[in-house]
Amino acid sequence: MTFPPKMVLFDCDGVLVDSEPVTNQLLQRNLAARGLVMPYDKIITLFVGGTIAGVAQQAAKMGANLEPDWVDVLYAEMFEALAKQVTPIPGVHDMLDRLDAAGIGYAVCSNGPHAKMDITLRRCGLAERLENRIYSREDVPTPKPAPDVYLLAAARADVAPADCVVVEDSPSGAKAGKAADIYTFGFVADTDPARLEPICDALFDDMAKFPALLGIS
Repeated sequence: MTFPPKMVLFDCDGVLVDSEPVTNQLLQRNLAARGLVMPYDKIITLFVGGTIAGVAQQAAKMGANLEPDWVDVLYAEMFEALAKQVTPIPGVHDMLDRLDAAGIGYAVCSNGPHAKMDITLRRCGLAERLENRIYSREDVPTPKPAPDVYLLAAARADVAPADCVVVEDSPSGAKAGKAADIYTFGFVADTDPARLEPICDALFDDMAKFPALLGIS
């Protein structure tokens, strides 16, 4: 990998927007009300970085009594909570300003739906600067840990994967970055580094440090 890269491909939840505590606490309460009581750390280990449909499948196997439209019910609860509470990851705006100044492109690539990102990115003041550069698992055949969404973002920008880097906070997302053959950073401000170190090329815990890791002075 030659630094600085031409493009940075960011995950959304837990990387650009601080949505994970809101959604994970809500999920913990929701599943407990349906008979599946789980400690918070297990919610993180099992579900962060996946899709809500995948959560439904796993939770049902573990004994949760989920209604047929549970995915829609959970998303409705989640969207309402995020619209009131979500904040940007500290330092994200300044970090993106530095990428702009260095002429480095960027996009967001998420396992979440566009409707969720519209809420979180807009509330965090990021939607406008990311316009036409927001990619979801809805846009590709297979969600992370498949590389599809990252390869799509690179192709749309006409940038080779070898000239990109990925920033992820979950093992599933990091595996997607590596499957795309892209240099992958693990963001570990709120993630146990031991979960990402075996997968990622490098780890960091503060967005203010990220530009220097890319070779931006």
